[in-house]
Amino acid sequence: MLQNPLLSARRVQPCVAAALLSVLLLSGAHRSETASVAGLLRVAGTPVAGVGAAAGAAVGTLDAVGAVDAVGALDAVGDLVASAPPSTAAPAPAEAVITPPAARGVLPTGKGMWLWQPDKMEGGNVDALVARAKALGFTHLYARTGSTSSGLHGLAFLDQLLPRAHAANIRVYGWDFPKLIDPEADVARAVGAITHTTPGGHRIDGFVPDIETSSEGVQLSELAAHHYGQRLREAVGHDYPLVAAVPRPSAPMVARYPYGAVVRYFDAVAPMVYWLNRQPDTDVAGALVWLSQFGKPVIPIGQAYDGAPEGGRPGAPHPDEIRRFIATAEQYGATGVSFWSWQHATPEIFHAIGLAPEFNVPVDGNAVRPGQARVLQNLMRGLDEPAVPVTGRWDPPMEKYVAAYQEAANIPASGKLDGPTRQAMLQIVPPPIKPLPRR
Repeated sequence: MLQNPLLSARRVQPCVAAALLSVLLLSGAHRSETASVAGLLRVAGTPVAGVGAAAGAAVGTLDAVGAVDAVGALDAVGDLVASAPPSTAAPAPAEAVITPPAARGVLPTGKGMWLWQPDKMEGGNVDALVARAKALGFTHLYARTGSTSSGLHGLAFLDQLLPRAHAANIRVYGWDFPKLIDPEADVARAVGAITHTTPGGHRIDGFVPDIETSSEGVQLSELAAHHYGQRLREAVGHDYPLVAAVPRPSAPMVARYPYGAVVRYFDAVAPMVYWLNRQPDTDVAGALVWLSQFGKPVIPIGQAYDGAPEGGRPGAPHPDEIRRFIATAEQYGATGVSFWSWQHATPEIFHAIGLAPEFNVPVDGNAVRPGQARVLQNLMRGLDEPAVPVTGRWDPPMEKYVAAYQEAANIPASGKLDGPTRQAMLQIVPPPIKPLPRR
């Protein structure tokens, strides 16, 4: 992973540092991620001014090996790390151990992507998938864990994905397609995914059922939705992140879909905003406004696939449509965005998502955008600071919450969003599972 050379050495050679920065640039990462690496280099004791002298050579090396994506770039970095002479600098004094607190799980926040068929993503190479997600600034992924038709599955993929994603500070949420023919069976399958533990002790970071309509074979009613949501919440407790993925609340859908019953027991709502032959900005704005009545975070899912088979414009959405979707989601109060799906997205779509600044995790608290502020506030709400308001503003009152979090995490309580605090917020902590008595 990109972070390992930085975190495992007190001082990084300029040629290696330049290569690390070049990885981000060549793979299309946003400048905030590059700045983050530069900040970590300073923490590690590397004079960033010396990186510039080696940058040209490093980029040349990466070009020579054909490292136009994150995987090739990582290979090039690995060669440079292996060949770099050992540092003669004196070891830095021992630092305090940062222990991120977590009384609750963290809802999806930032930018994410939905995963469906593992063999159709990055050629089935999980390392490549995680490297690309990291380079593009993704904070979370959604991995399929089952359905009523196929049962519980995808656990072998989770065993590969979870440790790699978590090492890259990327959360992974399981998703399932329940048909609600037998809600108890659907809940049992969900609990199987939620409690699944990899050999290294990793679990998914939350759970998202994709609750569709009768058109997809779902026996949806207010009673079935209530039964499923209540039993699922009882199985995991109040502190485990549950998100309901629902259809876009268009006028025809609102007339027949029981949104209130579906979302009642969930912490957040993820509307599937596939604009097809309409416009992304008006569709996502309408969804966010209508769903705000439930008082829950809204995390819209955008279209990254060819909508022609569903009556949409032929071909994958234009990058400008992706940018408009993200910008409008931020404007109307979303706490993050994601896209369906990884295997359908074009390189141009990935690039547009990666460059969008709206929901990046900022390097510091200066000039934080509304979407970025909501990302940080949601992180803090899940990390032992549930009283943090999600306002989209990073103003002076936020300093007291940051200071309280820093104190709990064994970080000097400055109240400022510094490098160690950012890293602690991004560090993955397993969400608690505390079953409730059945009613």
